[in-house]
Amino acid sequence: MTMGDRLRELRLQKNISQEEVARHIGITRSAYSHYEINNRQPVYETLIKLSAFFGVSLDYMIGGEPVKREHRDHPTLTPDTAEIIRLLNKMDHSKRKASIDKMIQVLKQAE
Repeated sequence: MTMGDRLRELRLQKNISQEEVARHIGITRSAYSHYEINNRQPVYETLIKLSAFFGVSLDYMIGGEPVKREHRDHPTLTPDTAEIIRLLNKMDHSKRKASIDKMIQVLKQAE
């Protein structure tokens, strides 16, 4: 099974569009489409984001055994969580830290 086949299968299992996957990992739908049809291979950083988004190992993404990554400390990312991570990754260090501090405050208040 090719990487493109795996990406398509994972996306269909989540019942989401190419556009949704692309938006959550910060690429264009066109770029993502090329990955699914094996016209292009994702760069390392994108491969990591795809692996996290779909909750599978990097090994699986590049052709390894189909073992889902479901650790207690690192559960599969939801689309919302992946979007938060994408936005945080675009921020400079001080804005990222301030945003994380605010999220922690909100979460503590919700307990």
